[in-house]
This record gives sequence, C-alpha cells and structure tokens, in this order.
Amino acid sequence: MWKIAIIDDERQVLKGMKSAIPWDELGAEWAGEAMNGEDGLEVIRRTLPDIVITDLYMPVMSGLDMMEQLRKEGFQGKIIILSGYSDFEHARQALRFQVTDYVSKPISLPTLKSILGKVIQELEAEEEKRIRQWELESKMTLYEPFVEKEWVRSAAVGTLDSAYRDSMPLPPTYQYWRERRHVTIGIDLIRDERAKCLSVSDWNLFRFAVSNIVCEVARRLFPDLEYTELHSTRALLIIHPEAELQEKLEYRLDELGIRLTDSIGSYLKLVTRIGIGGVKDCWTRLSDSTEEAFRAMDQTALRSASGHEVYRYRESSSSGPVKVALFPVKFSYKLAAAMKASQETEAHDLVLDYITEMKKQEGISQGYVQMLGSELWGIIAYSLYESGFVLDDLFTNDQIANEISGLIVPDQLASWLMDKISKICSSRQWKGSSKHRQVVDFMTSYIHEHYADELTLAELSDKVFISRNHLSIIFKNITGETFNNYLTRVRIEKARELLMERNMLVYEVAERVGYRNIPYFSTLFKKITGMNPTELIKN
Repeated sequence: MWKIAIIDDERQVLKGMKSAIPWDELGAEWAGEAMNGEDGLEVIRRTLPDIVITDLYMPVMSGLDMMEQLRKEGFQGKIIILSGYSDFEHARQALRFQVTDYVSKPISLPTLKSILGKVIQELEAEEEKRIRQWELESKMTLYEPFVEKEWVRSAAVGTLDSAYRDSMPLPPTYQYWRERRHVTIGIDLIRDERAKCLSVSDWNLFRFAVSNIVCEVARRLFPDLEYTELHSTRALLIIHPEAELQEKLEYRLDELGIRLTDSIGSYLKLVTRIGIGGVKDCWTRLSDSTEEAFRAMDQTALRSASGHEVYRYRESSSSGPVKVALFPVKFSYKLAAAMKASQETEAHDLVLDYITEMKKQEGISQGYVQMLGSELWGIIAYSLYESGFVLDDLFTNDQIANEISGLIVPDQLASWLMDKISKICSSRQWKGSSKHRQVVDFMTSYIHEHYADELTLAELSDKVFISRNHLSIIFKNITGETFNNYLTRVRIEKARELLMERNMLVYEVAERVGYRNIPYFSTLFKKITGMNPTELIKN
C-alpha cells in the first residue's frame, strides 16, 4: 500500500481530502496529517510516506521550508503542492525541491484522483525498476561462481572472445595470473572393458569423485590451480607455478601426473591418461597448452613416466608433419555446447568441418573411424545428460553399438552423426522424453495447487531429485517457457478470475495469489493482461 501524508493549515481541507481520496482504488493508505510545516516534518520522519500533499503558506514553518529540509535529509518521496497561490514565483521556487505536481485550490475530485493516479504509476514504475535491479544484483551474486568457472573453461579451451581476451581485465579472482606462468594438464578417463559398462549417470558420479581426488593431490605440489570439466571422459587441470628452473618444474609435473594416475586407479579403479602441455608465460596462451596436453596423449613417443599413462608435450616433437589431434579441445567443447543448446545447424557444421580436416590424414582405418564414432557419441551423450536429457529414451546401447560397427569410412561417420543430431534436436524441441514429460506434468500440477505459496525451482528440484539447473532446462524444453514465467502466468490468471468475481479488493487478491508487494503485482497484471487490476473490477 502506498502511504500518503497531508500537510495543510486548513482543517476542512484535511478532513475533506482524507474522505475524498479513493484509498482502496488507488492501493493507498493514510499515513498522517499536520497543520504546519514543523509538525509535518515530524509526521513525515515518523511515517516515511511515499507521497506528501502540502500547502505552501502555513504558520510556524512554510511548505517551502519544510520541503527544503526534507530534501536535505534525503527524503525521496513524491511531493504534490496544493496551494491557494498559483503565481509563477512560488512554482519556480518549488521546482528546486523536485516537486511532482503543483495545483491550485480548490481542486476537484476527478483532478485529485487523476494526479494521485499518475504519481502512483510513477511510484510503481520506480518500484519495479528497483525490484529488477535487486533481482539482477542477487542473480549476479548467485551466479558469480558459475560465471567465473565458465570464464576459466573458455580461457583454457580457446573459446574466450578474442576482443575480451586482448582488451578486458582479468576477473578479480584471477588477477594473480598476470604474475605467473601457466600450464595445463589434460585428464582422460579411459573407457576400458569395465568403464564401458558404466551408465552415463555412473560416469557423472565418477567425474565428481575424480575432481575431488585431482584437486586434493595437485594442491600438495601446486597450491594455485583450477579444475574444469570438458566433456564425457575429459577434464582439465590448470596450474600456475611459481618461478623455478624449467627442469625442476618438469620433474614436479611428471610426478604430479604419476600421483594422479595412481590415486584415481587406487580409489576408483579407473585407468587414466594424463597429458602435460607446454608452460606458457601469458595466460592468453592457455588454450595452446591445452591443445598440447591432449595432443601429447595421442603420441605414445611423448610418454614421460615409465609404467604410467603420463605424456608431456615437447617443443622438439612438433617438427615434421603434425597429426591432427584425435579430439581438438575447442571442437569437443563447441560440439557439447551446441548439443546442450539444441543448435542443430551449429552441431552439423562442427562435425562436417572436423571430418573434413580428419580426411586430410593418411591411413585412416576402419577401426579408427569406429573408435572415433564411439568417442564422439560419448561426448554427445554426456553433454545431453548434463542438460537433463537421457539418450536411452531415444536409442538403446545395443542399437548404437551395432550402427557404429558398420561404419567404415569418415563420410559414413559424418552422415551417421548428423542423422543422430537431427533426431535428438527434433525430439528435444518438440516432444521431450517421456520421463521428463512426467516430471514437468508433476511440476505444472504442483504449481496450480500451490501457486499462492513461496514456490521456487529449488524446492521442486528437491521433490523430483533433479538438480535445479537441469530441471530448469527440462521445463523450458517441454513447456517453451521458464519456470518463473509459467508460475507468474498461473498466478495472474487466477487473480483475474478472483477480480472478476468482485468479492475482494485488489490487495486481497494479490495476497491470495502469492504477492505481498501490491505495486509489483499491479505491474505484472497489466503487463500480462493489458489492463490494471482496478480497471477489471470496474468492468
């Protein structure tokens, strides 16, 4: 409710305005009154009204002096001057104090109602702006860790916008990068016979465990580091070593690689391949180190630890023709991102470009094509799982295995992948999985039953045992709108029904459908229905 205070030295004016203002219709309430500026100051300080209606000429302290003092004290409310003097000089002086309106006595009821309605609309607009700003700041605070994590991954794989990378400052958390050297360590979980039997959800649990093990082991040797997952079986460790001799640093990096393979093998019974990229003096070359790390894995001649799957990139190894890495990191990352966003054309283009580049190499065997198909399918399957979409609803494991075994040449692989991408994107866009449809049906039913409560996506995610981020994507894919938009639409539709019954006031309806902030409710109602709640009552 908007609070209105009235300051006037005529008792009849105070009494008349108090009874004439359509309080309920305006969504307003009387805050207090006074008959001079001095008492008016006390009333306003005590009640903090949103609107002050004041005369200019009053005993003890004039309206102008009162306004001047209020503004000095930081009062931000709206001020409407209602005076028997309409000369320009008084109006000009009043403008210094950011007066909203200036009208002369006597004032008609329609004029008063119109002026107050206009002022309240301004207040509602300002309130909505403040709410949006608060929500934005809250979201930025909430999402800041996720934004920083994504920034690190983009910097490491080379998808960070070049204009940003070259001209914008580092995020505050990573300012120390400027003073350090940098090296990336690629981590690849090998799909051996045991690992091939694991479901995508099992892989998700193992990846979480791997991240904990890697960070704990690595910090014993290098305290400053970041860990980021790439896709399916691959992850990346970014290390920022202090200044030391290159030979000593290489020894410590090899030692870290050995410890990582031993620890992951001991605790999780998973075979791990480790690739160590080149050391870079500038953080903008992180992506070069990343590519080097995974390229080293594909060339067994670069093994740096006997008896362990640890490979270190060496500059000397780059002489002669360079073989294209099995899975360029940037390509894998972009493919996973395109599938998560259901960007069919983007995913097709990525596959075609990659296969075209791969065909330039000699000696591509049938086994290599099939292995490549299996690994690329793993990237797609895991990226979709992260978005809450399980491919078991579309393709069985036996079906995929049989189809991959029939692939002989790269062009067949490209056609097969693009066909699967099209079917996946079409299914996600228009149908959704049966399991997810059941989840969303439950959510929409729950919203219709509990719309008046303080509903949050986090609360529902606990009920359906799906993470909030994944649930948000599932809901949007199937309904075509966000959870918050859907909830708002349900609430406003119910409010419209209640208002048409004409048994309740606007603020009662707002509270009944879950809104405690009446101006915000009015703003949302008009945005969705095209009319104010009060207009619906009249009609």
